[in-house]
Amino acid sequence: MAISHTMSLVFLALLLLGTASEATNDGKTWCVAKPSTDETALYDNMNWACSQVDCSVLRQGCPCFYPDTVTNHASVAMNLYYQSRGRNKWNCDFKNSGLITVTDPSYGSCSYQ
Repeated sequence: MAISHTMSLVFLALLLLGTASEATNDGKTWCVAKPSTDETALYDNMNWACSQVDCSVLRQGCPCFYPDTVTNHASVAMNLYYQSRGRNKWNCDFKNSGLITVTDPSYGSCSYQ
């Protein structure tokens, strides 16, 4: 549990500490889960978002499965929904558990659209 919490904090720090060149990113934004959100809400977000968009990249063996954490999976699902709906602020709200970032959260072979 402590490792999961630490990974969430590292994930948030990486998102928020982008360089100035990343921040210009042609106005592109991404939606991720707030690490302070409880797991039940994140599961709800993930399940709802995946009922609206294709979340197959989250299946085991697919690019965004690891790290296998609720925060990571919810972030990917929430971003898929956010991107598919035109990157409007309200499409990342998820009952105030979403966070819009200007730093691309993609990692390894997991590409956030």
